[in-house]
Amino acid sequence: MLVHTARGRWAAWALFAVLFLPLFALPLLVVVAASFATNWSGALPSGPTTAHYASAVRGESLQALTTSLVTAATASVLALVLGTWAALASARLPPRVRRVVDALFMLPVAVPSVVVGLAVLVAFSRPPLFLNGTPWIVLVAHTVLVTAFAHQSVSAALTRLDPAYEEAAASLGASPAHVLWRVRLPLLLPSLNAAAGLCFALSMGELSATMMLYPPDWLPLPVLVFTATDRGSLFTGSALAVVLMAATLLVLAALTRLRTRATYR
Repeated sequence: MLVHTARGRWAAWALFAVLFLPLFALPLLVVVAASFATNWSGALPSGPTTAHYASAVRGESLQALTTSLVTAATASVLALVLGTWAALASARLPPRVRRVVDALFMLPVAVPSVVVGLAVLVAFSRPPLFLNGTPWIVLVAHTVLVTAFAHQSVSAALTRLDPAYEEAAASLGASPAHVLWRVRLPLLLPSLNAAAGLCFALSMGELSATMMLYPPDWLPLPVLVFTATDRGSLFTGSALAVVLMAATLLVLAALTRLRTRATYR
C-alpha cells in the first residue's frame, strides 16, 4: 500500500469499507439472502429454504446455464482470435491508421448494447446471411460486443513487448511465422488469458442485446433471471443469479490459474 503511516492505512481501509460495502458487497449479499428465502416482509428474509436452488440446477434452468456457458465460451474464443489478429496486424500500421482501427473496434462498446442487438438483427434477418431465429445470431452479437476488449488488451500488451526477443529470433534465421508462434504469442499468453476471462464474464452477463435476438430454443440464463423477476418470482430469480455468478467465478478462477502458469512460463 502507498500509505506509509498506520493512521493513513486505517483511514484508507475505512474509506474502502465505506465505499465497498454499500455499493458492491451489500447488493450481492441481499441477492444471496433472497435466494434462500420464501418471503421477505421485514428487515431480514424469513422461511429459509434450498428449494430455489433445487429448481435452479435442473430442467429449463440447467439448460439455460449450459446455453450461457456455450455462448460465452464460443464468443470469447472468436473474440480472442479476431481481436488478437487485428491487434497484431494493426501494430505495423502508421499511428494515425492504427487509431482509426482502434476506434472501429471500440465502436460496439461506445454505443448501448441494445443498438448492437438491433444492428445485428437488421443485418442478419435477410439473405444471404439469414441468422434470425437461430443460435448463431446470439453468438454473433456477443462476439461483436466483446471483441473490443480482446483487441484492446492484446494491443496494450504488444506495446509493452521488448522487440529484442523477436529481433534475436529473426537474427538466428527464424521465419516471421516461427517468430509469431514461438516468440510473440507465448509472450502474450498472460494478456490473452486475461482478455479471455474478461470476454467470458461480459458475455455471461449480457442481457440487452440478447433479449432482442434469442430464439426460443437458445435461452441464456440472464434472460431467465430477468423473466423470473419480471413475473414476480424474486427468490427464484435470486437463486438463478447466484448460480450465474458462481459459474462465472469458477471459470474465471480456472482462467486465473492458467494465467499464473503462463506468467511463470
